[in-house]
Amino acid sequence: MLDIKLIREKKDWVEAQLRRREPEISLDAIVEIDAKRRAQQLETDEMRAEQNKVSDKIAELKRNKQDASAELASMKTLSDDLKNKIAMLRELEEELDRLVSELPNLPDESVPTDMNKANNQVVRRFGEKPDFGFKPKHHLDLGKALKLFDFERGAKITGSNFPLYWGRGAELEWALLNFFREHNQSRGYTPVVPPLLLNRQTTFASGNLPKFEDQLYKCKEDPFYLLPTSEVPLTSMYRDEILDEADLPLYYTAVTPCFRREAGAHGAEERGLVRMHQFNKCEMYKYATPETSFDELEKLVKDAEHILETLGLHHQTVLLVTGDIGNQSAKTYDLEVWLPGQNSYYEVSSCSNCVDYQARRGNIRYRPKDGGKPRFLHTLNGSGLATPRLMIAILENNQQADGSVVIPEALRKYMGGLEVLEPQD
Repeated sequence: MLDIKLIREKKDWVEAQLRRREPEISLDAIVEIDAKRRAQQLETDEMRAEQNKVSDKIAELKRNKQDASAELASMKTLSDDLKNKIAMLRELEEELDRLVSELPNLPDESVPTDMNKANNQVVRRFGEKPDFGFKPKHHLDLGKALKLFDFERGAKITGSNFPLYWGRGAELEWALLNFFREHNQSRGYTPVVPPLLLNRQTTFASGNLPKFEDQLYKCKEDPFYLLPTSEVPLTSMYRDEILDEADLPLYYTAVTPCFRREAGAHGAEERGLVRMHQFNKCEMYKYATPETSFDELEKLVKDAEHILETLGLHHQTVLLVTGDIGNQSAKTYDLEVWLPGQNSYYEVSSCSNCVDYQARRGNIRYRPKDGGKPRFLHTLNGSGLATPRLMIAILENNQQADGSVVIPEALRKYMGGLEVLEPQD
């Protein structure tokens, strides 16, 4: 959430920054309602002061055994008017909060201004695209021959885009998750197992509500949302708390299933594991000071890249333009792995610095070492990593002419030393 004081004092500058990502955005309504709210607050405060004066007068008259009927009548009128003023003030505050909460974050000055995601900037690449020497198979064909997953039975159990992994497929899925978790812990991230059901305050603090409610699964009988990413509960671990600067930065990692409605149409090229309603992901999350957060973002990206490098997967790191960064992000890098079956790069990790946007929504602050006033800290998040497209990348990039798939060396210890997945009869 943006600072209303900043909007009030630098309206034109804030609007210009926001238009780098949403060209039609306007802050006129927010500034107008804020002015009305402040005027209403002033009137309310003045009426309270007058009410206190009348109350003191009534007390004085009663002490002197004098008639206070006129003052009592005046007090009743004041009380009724004050109730109405307070109700109007609450309405203005709620409307102002709603409008401000729907604003995206300010993009960092280092983010390229462009509305076309095709112009995202490739920062670096690792490895080369595989040269097979034969016609490579799509991961759906490989998965069927290797008996790794069953989309038909997944659809029977739940619906389309809910995968069912079994046999070696389930083993490979858990191997990835265990590898991610151990890798992240070795780089200083503390493991967390968060709840999968989230209340509204938690979902609001991360920035998913109110703007993206249509992308979330919501419980019918209880006021909970299904976790769309571990970023959401990890943001709220310290909601309404004040940390000590000496304890920052804090690193956390969580392995959870994630649930997303993925509303909207998607092309045939995204069949199979490319886009799922339920998938597993290992998240990396950081709390940092404003002075260190962008350095922490670069480290976060390096941690995610190291996972792909260890798995031997060709990938590229991309700096997103303003038109492609997430609503809560000030700066984002995507890690895109090469998928031969799609003949394209696909995002497997998104690493973002949200600066103080989420901290303001969740009222998460830190106490500076020099003893100054508590300040809003910065939050960062990154996939480290999500499994579906990693599964695709491993199968499609490591396939052999005979239909087998070589398991990356880093995963073999989690699969009992198995080196190759062989087609099943």
